[in-house]
Amino acid sequence: MAEESGAPVSCADLPVKRPREDEENGVSSAAAAVAMEMEADTNNTSKEADGISSVIPGWFSEISPMWPGEAHSLKVEKVLFQGKSDYQNVMVFQSSTYGKVLVLDGVIQLTERDECAYQEMITHLPLCSIPNPKKVLVIGGGDGGVLREVSRHSSVEQIDICEIDKMVVDVSKQYFPDVAVGYDDPRVKLHIGDGVAFLKAVPEGTYDAIIVDSSDPIGPAQELFEKPFFESVAKALRPGGVVCTQAESIWLHMHIIEDIVANCRQIFKGSVNYAWTTVPTYPSGMIGFMLCSTEGPLVDFKHPVNPIDKDESCCKSKRPLKFYNSEIHSAAFCLPSFAKKVIESKP
Repeated sequence: MAEESGAPVSCADLPVKRPREDEENGVSSAAAAVAMEMEADTNNTSKEADGISSVIPGWFSEISPMWPGEAHSLKVEKVLFQGKSDYQNVMVFQSSTYGKVLVLDGVIQLTERDECAYQEMITHLPLCSIPNPKKVLVIGGGDGGVLREVSRHSSVEQIDICEIDKMVVDVSKQYFPDVAVGYDDPRVKLHIGDGVAFLKAVPEGTYDAIIVDSSDPIGPAQELFEKPFFESVAKALRPGGVVCTQAESIWLHMHIIEDIVANCRQIFKGSVNYAWTTVPTYPSGMIGFMLCSTEGPLVDFKHPVNPIDKDESCCKSKRPLKFYNSEIHSAAFCLPSFAKKVIESKP
């Protein structure tokens, strides 16, 4: 399955990622045109239209109209895998400073060095906010990192995961075994397919918690940010059940966050909160989460009632928590003034 490469990486080895449609991402035509012109100037020998972006030979740079005018770069030691699934381009490379890196459609999904900040927070913010979660659904998250974190909770009896792209699962198991170890838990059942369709078929009130580990709202993940999807999530949750979904960066995507908040406040009649964490290799160095609960037993997301970091049994056979603790849980809901004003103003 994998394409191994031990040779040094040159600029010609790294095809350039095309910008998405400007209307799809709210980016001006001028910005999209500049990005395309830059691509043409930096790599005329591109072999694929939507692989990895490179401006400097031997470096990976994320260039996307979702964050126009900026790019975070990592030095590439070796490209370990390149493939095209039915849904997206998949790449793994060895970086100089962040270990192995998983890239989907030219956008970094995780690195070995900082994945803990995302995986631990998106999982434990919701699961530590309710007592004794038993049934958990993960939408997306094909790398297995969320599964690894869910498995720390001894009260959980059933872990379903619905991932649309089998290549992501296979590549993660091969190149990120410390992340994909989540699949080894006997409570896990993997469903390869569309998360939207899966949720529609779920009986009402099935899950205590749903975690939506999606990529950006373009391509295969677009529907996971739309109102009908949130309605399906609410239906699949028990009264007082919780959802945590990836909700973009306050530095880059306040317009997207405003829409998510507005939709969630209409649909979820319990609590609706925005939290965030730092992830150095994500655009702007941070990522947010939308945490909501359905009508029923009150959920106070800001004060965890199920403190996993104090439960020694959770770490006996697993690696210690690297990022999450009860203090950072509460702090994650403290917002900068500019974001607080916008988010709290949404009806």
